Amino acid sequence: MEARTESKVILTEGLTKEYRENGIPVQAVRGVDMTIQRGEFAAIVGPSGSGKTTFLNLISGLDAPTSGDIWLNGKRITDMSGAELSDFRRDNIGFVFQAYNLIPVLSAEENVEYVMLLQGVPASDRRQRVQSILAELGLEGCEDRRPPQLSGGQQQRVAVARAIVSEPAIVLADEPTANLDSRTAVDLIEMMRGLNETKGITFVFSTHDNRVMERARRLIVLRDGQIDSDEVR
Repeated sequence: MEARTESKVILTEGLTKEYRENGIPVQAVRGVDMTIQRGEFAAIVGPSGSGKTTFLNLISGLDAPTSGDIWLNGKRITDMSGAELSDFRRDNIGFVFQAYNLIPVLSAEENVEYVMLLQGVPASDRRQRVQSILAELGLEGCEDRRPPQLSGGQQQRVAVARAIVSEPAIVLADEPTANLDSRTAVDLIEMMRGLNETKGITFVFSTHDNRVMERARRLIVLRDGQIDSDEVR
């Protein structure tokens, strides 16, 4: 199976997720088959309740499907144990969240370094990579600032730096522009597009932001837990 998924960073087959609300079954995701190729810049969009955030949580391993299979970076994650999945996420997926999710008592530099610390990357390598990525994302001079001392746009740039510094196979971004003003949001999206173009990083967004949709190279529309349309641009 790994040979089959070599160029596919994400592959889902027959993916479903059922919740129960007040004892009533709700199909959040219904039999989704999807492939994301390495190096794509894709947005998963749809109205509220369409299943896009649930789908992102499934492909990231943060939630377990009711049925179906998920392969990430050539590995079937569906039946991984909790510890296996945690280690796999750490080494293969970068996350960018709507609420930044930075550790408030750590500096920008320490927040970016944290994942590599968990991975056991040597201190000298960590420092070099952190300084390089912060400079590349326009955060020179912010290295020692803690999140409350940074603007929203700066915090989200730190979150992007943290997501990509360990060179994951994929970056998953859940509504990353939701808390940003229009100019800052556009700057952030353009920055991520640049990283996609220059470094070949695969980005998949869950969003309802038109600014992200306009700049995505692939637009996957979910409706009622199913793919309604899938457009490569």
